[in-house]
Amino acid sequence: MFQPTIKFEKDFWARIERVAAAAGYSSPREFVLHVLEKELARLEDAGSKEELIEKLKGLGYLE
Repeated sequence: MFQPTIKFEKDFWARIERVAAAAGYSSPREFVLHVLEKELARLEDAGSKEELIEKLKGLGYLE
């Protein structure tokens, strides 16, 4: 089965490794998946497209 891959800049990956280890995750992959799951769940809770857009604006992803 095809597994998508995400590439990170070296410095960014080093930060992920450092934070994942400090937080007690078993691997940087586990940390990244947890953070993405948490953020996806939060954004999916938006009741409408307009609410999602407002949340993304509040996070600075949209202007």
